[in-house]
Amino acid sequence: MIRARRARIVATLGPASRAPGTVKALAQAGVDVFRLNFSHGSHDDHAAALKAVRGAEMALQRPLGVLADLQGPKLRLGRFKDVEIDIKPGHKMRFDLDPTPGDETRVQMPHPEIFKALRTGNLLLLDDGRVRLRVGERSDEWADVTVESGHKLSDRKGVAVPEAVIPVSALTPKDREDLAFALRIGVDWVALSFVQKAEDMAELKRLVGGKAACLAKIEKPQALADLGAILDYCDGVMVARGDLGVEMDPEEVPVAQKAIIRAARQRGVPVIVATQMLESMTSSPAPTRAEASDVANAVYEGADALMLSAETASGDYPLEAVGIMNRIMERVEKDPTWPSLMDAEHAGMDDFDADALVAAARKAAEAQSTACIVIFTTLGGTARRMSRERPLQPMLALTPKAETARRLALVWGLEPRLGKEPTSLEDVTDNAVNSAVEFGLAQPGQRVLILAGTPFGAPGAANLLRLAHAPSKPAKRSAK
Repeated sequence: MIRARRARIVATLGPASRAPGTVKALAQAGVDVFRLNFSHGSHDDHAAALKAVRGAEMALQRPLGVLADLQGPKLRLGRFKDVEIDIKPGHKMRFDLDPTPGDETRVQMPHPEIFKALRTGNLLLLDDGRVRLRVGERSDEWADVTVESGHKLSDRKGVAVPEAVIPVSALTPKDREDLAFALRIGVDWVALSFVQKAEDMAELKRLVGGKAACLAKIEKPQALADLGAILDYCDGVMVARGDLGVEMDPEEVPVAQKAIIRAARQRGVPVIVATQMLESMTSSPAPTRAEASDVANAVYEGADALMLSAETASGDYPLEAVGIMNRIMERVEKDPTWPSLMDAEHAGMDDFDADALVAAARKAAEAQSTACIVIFTTLGGTARRMSRERPLQPMLALTPKAETARRLALVWGLEPRLGKEPTSLEDVTDNAVNSAVEFGLAQPGQRVLILAGTPFGAPGAANLLRLAHAPSKPAKRSAK
């Protein structure tokens, strides 16, 4: 179960895929992390899905991550007397707080926080951008709007305000309940939706308390303006192109995607590219050529992982979608130009000692005689630093903690596995070379590059770089 690619696959579980047999088949086909979408399904559904992932993990002897994706605040219009109204450009109406069912002249928008944030001239987007409105006169309780585009408007359509920061917590009461449940059942990652500012992630980190890794979904333009500060609070980040595409012009989304990936790579923060990667495969056994190119481009950009949503959650061809994504990734990484793209950008040195050692490890690994890199890590920091350098040699991350191995399943190029905590330099060397041979990453006699930290067993930055050669007859590796 060693992957033949460095980029990782995240797949959403749902009615089409959460059965134990399907989960195992998806992992065999290439899934590294499974997403539980808390916008849909019950707590019982998600608990059963996580149990199926743990079963697949045991059967395949490969760590598999589980990502809990919180729904986030949903801003919506109220209801209409006739469910739907006809509109056209130039149509004027009022939004207010009155819960009385609306008509062509007015309708409720039950979010006083939006009215307080709006300014004359602001753009409002409804129904995933299908209706565009411009704000005229306003107060803290109402706003007059003029339709710029759109023909129909119906009950409970979503509202987006791309030109204002809405003073609302990214964690709703539902999210807090879902978060407590997700931590209780033991998820590895938690994703926060509709992040606007660094304080949103700081609140999530405080509530999670280290029980899971925290990931920011970048799907609002306001988050791009505060991206650096947001990344400082992130263990991971997602380019959520669906909602981002609602609030930004289409030509801006690819530029934003590249900017987010570049910023995340500079910090060594794992980055996922998500939404509509292989959307047509929800109902078709093959993707469009444009979708195949979209997947390939994200791999060329150096994204840690790509995510499938409806394709695996509710689609007709979940296994085929994973299989084709896996094939595209493998093909890109065989392209002779791909290594130069991975080597084109390296992060600066934040922590001189640790970063200097990791940079030296990358240079040492470039020797053709180096078969693989073995990284000993307790909490995953050393392994993530090494991944940030994008070495082309296979990387085996050995850790005594199951939760660390599962979190690292999301990270570019890493093959995380459980391993006994080393107690001496000799133990480090023996474990590294024997594990490299056992997992097929090195042949007897080949050189193995070892990265570790002392004192052994104490979380902290790497301070040990060692070269060793795989033995001709490796001893049986002991796992914890």
